[in-house]
This record gives sequence, structure tokens and C-alpha cells, in this order.
Amino acid sequence: MSTKNSLKELSLVFLKLGFFAFGGPAAHIAMMEDEVVTKRKWMTRQHFLDLVGATNLIPGPNSTEMTMHCGHERAGVKGLFVAGFSFVFPAVIITLILAWLYTQYGELPEIKPFVAGIQPAVLVIIASAIFKLGKKALKNWELAIIGLLVLAASLYGVNEIFALLAGGLLGMLYFFLKSKVINTSVNNISPFLLFLFSTEVATKLTSLNIFWTFLKVGSILYGSGYVLFAYLDAELVTTGLLSRPALIEAIGIGQFTPGPVLSTATFIGYQLGGFWGAIGATLGIFLPSFLFVWILNPLVPIMQKSKLLRGFLDSVNIAAVAVMISVLLTMARETLVAWPAVIIAIISAILVFGFKKLSVIWVVIAGAILGYLLQFLI
Repeated sequence: MSTKNSLKELSLVFLKLGFFAFGGPAAHIAMMEDEVVTKRKWMTRQHFLDLVGATNLIPGPNSTEMTMHCGHERAGVKGLFVAGFSFVFPAVIITLILAWLYTQYGELPEIKPFVAGIQPAVLVIIASAIFKLGKKALKNWELAIIGLLVLAASLYGVNEIFALLAGGLLGMLYFFLKSKVINTSVNNISPFLLFLFSTEVATKLTSLNIFWTFLKVGSILYGSGYVLFAYLDAELVTTGLLSRPALIEAIGIGQFTPGPVLSTATFIGYQLGGFWGAIGATLGIFLPSFLFVWILNPLVPIMQKSKLLRGFLDSVNIAAVAVMISVLLTMARETLVAWPAVIIAIISAILVFGFKKLSVIWVVIAGAILGYLLQFLI
């Protein structure tokens, strides 16, 4: 396939995901795995899992960075930017419209019934991804133990990036001692630690303050939307630029719209500086991810071939699956609290596990419709 056709295919696939990818990074990656590995076979499930593990080691939204990795694998650097932009674009546009409505009318359209239906459907999609990725990642009993340790740490409340890194380093040390092989140097993965910005220049440009604020956050952000809340609280609320209720409302918008939760930046940017504030915040929050992936992607094959880093990557892979299990359990406790949610989860499970060729996007749509309809029976 020509590069032009590959780029067109990438844009269509990730635009579709961008419009229907609800439920956070774990659900986004599950949908991506279905589109990229199962349906189109652009890469092996093992390589997809390696990319997931590698992505967990850098700041930024994991699912968005995975779209960039997939784009790079399919069509090089151009594919990286096309896939990443296509995935982010729908969320940014939807959030921008909601920000305008919020500014004009002081309230948002009623979307809770649809979200209530989407959430249990997303749980099943995550469970399906865990099942498929877990089978590939669980290569031996040592990795099973590492996975259980990371799962326990995550459930106990340990920061997920610390748990992932600890699991990876523990596995690397164990498999190194087991094989007695030193084949490469971890210096091969150091370039993305050198990604630094000059605060002196940016802070002098008043018109770029919004962009700079979100660039800083995007450069150091690990974790979920709740972690984003903490960063933005420190950057915006404590400095008096935004009220805490407005920040909470913005985080909610990011959770309820499809695509990456970091589209919250678009909403906040609009509140702070109108249309151009929204553009500046959006560019700032996502730009570091494009640069990090650009640097990291060529290093993944090196990590795969190195026996030392292979142990590290295998351990990070199983740790990533463990973190997904932790996310699933937490979401299940918060979501399956009423009988409509349980009904939707059961129907979604039948669709996902019983009709394996059915796209998970249709499962999301079915969940949204059921959520709307079942509200009248409560």
C-alpha cells in the first residue's frame, strides 16, 4: 500500500476511534487492539503489547501515545502525526463546542443517561483486552508473580508509574541474574530523559502563558484524569486563574467526552482565553506526547532484541496488564451499583465474548442507547 493510502487509512481508523473511544486509556487501548491487531493485522499482538509497555514509561496520555506508535509502525513519522492528530481531533472539537455552550448558557446538555450506559459496556471491553493481552504477556510463572505484586501495589494505592517501573526493574534484575547475560546498556533509552524546556523564554511571552502552562503539565503528567486534576489545581486554582468548581466541571467534561481525557485542556483554555486560549492549551498538553513517541518508537526494537531489556519489557508488559486489572476493579465498584448497569454489562459481555467479530464500537453505542432507555424504568 502506498504511503498516501496508508495515511488515509490511518486517519479514517483513528478518527472513528476518536469519536467512539469512551472510558479512559484502558478502554481506548482495548478498542485500538481490536482495530489494529485483530481486524487489520498491522502488527503482532506481542509487538502491540511491547508498545503498550514502553508507552507506560513516558509522560502523557497512554492511549493517545499508542495511536502515535501505531501510526509510526504503519507509515513512519508522517503516520505518527496523522494518527495522533486524528484521534485527538474529535475530542477537541466536541469539548470546544461544550465549552462554548457552557460559556453562553452556564450549563451543559444532559448526557448522564448515555454515560451511565457507556460505562458498564466499557468495563466489558477492558476485560476483553485484559484477557487477550494477558494471555500474551503471561509467559512464565515468574512474570505471574511480578504481575500479582504490581496488582497488589496498585490496589493498595501505589502510584501506577512507580508500580510499573518497580515491576520492570524487578523483572530485569531477576532475569539478568537468571541468564547471566549482559547484552546492552540502558543508556539506549536515555534520550527521552533529556526532554527539557526553557522557562526563561516562554514565561516572557505573555500571550503564550496558557500554552506554556499546559506544556509544562503535558511534559510531566503520569496517570489518570484525577492526577491531571492535581496538576491543574496547582497550576491554575492556587494561582487564582480558575476556580476549583470550574476545574471540577472541566475534568468531568474530559471524562464524559470520547477520546483522551486531556481534552479537558481545551475546555479550560476556552474559559481562560476564548478560542485561542483553547488552541494554546490543546497544543501545549499534547505536543510533548508527539515528541516523546517520536524519540521512543525507534528504540522499541532495540529493547526487544536486548536480553537485558527484554526482561525489563516483559515485566513492564505484565505490570501494565496488572494495572489494567486494577483499573477494571475500581471502575466496576463505582459503576455496577444499580441493576441497569449490571444488565448492560451482561448484554455487553454477550456481545463482546459471544460475537468476536463485532466491533467494540457497536458495543459502546448499544450501551449508550440502553442507558438512555433504562432510565425510564428506574
